[in-house]
Amino acid sequence: MSLLVVDGLAKRYGEATVFENVHLTVAPGEFVAIVGDSGVGKSTLLNCMAGLDHWDAGRIVHGGTDLGLLDDAQRALWRRAQVGFVFQAFHVLPHLDVAQNVALPLMLLGRPDAARVQAMLDAVGLQGLGPRLPQQLSGGQLQRVAIARALVHRPGLLLADEPTGNLDPTTAARAMEVLVAQTREQGAALVLVTHSASAAARADRVLHLTASGIVG
Repeated sequence: MSLLVVDGLAKRYGEATVFENVHLTVAPGEFVAIVGDSGVGKSTLLNCMAGLDHWDAGRIVHGGTDLGLLDDAQRALWRRAQVGFVFQAFHVLPHLDVAQNVALPLMLLGRPDAARVQAMLDAVGLQGLGPRLPQQLSGGQLQRVAIARALVHRPGLLLADEPTGNLDPTTAARAMEVLVAQTREQGAALVLVTHSASAAARADRVLHLTASGIVG
């Protein structure tokens, strides 16, 4: 059974085709890495999987839900409940402390759970840092905040866009260890876009995105 099915996806900007004929399936609990040349649309594909970007042909089906049949508001509600997203630039909110940043997905779902937030902070190695503001943390710590936030509401699908791109190699390796360990522990599927060979090497499958499709 597939959690996520991408069938014949195409994305264009005017006359320019970013990619087309993209087929991909992801099973529950599977870790898939997507690599490819710069500008081939890896981040755009990930954004389509999250329902953040619109596409021009094909289908994306998650757990039986065809995202193409949802309007923007319905996609937002689906994404809020079903997806976790880790970005290269962290995207933590500077005016909220660490615990409040991690708690955001639960608050948006109307399910505040301080114990769950603390458990995630502990799991990613940020014990005792909940009251700190983001500007008091290192880049590696900020990425772990982002990982905890992406997983706190137990999504079935985790999407990660170059999550180690702003980190030095040692810190990047530690962040990937946390990301993979927590995703595996929760049984979530992980789709990772990366330029990092070491990050991709951790995946169950590595797929190459080209303008004319995906090569396994």
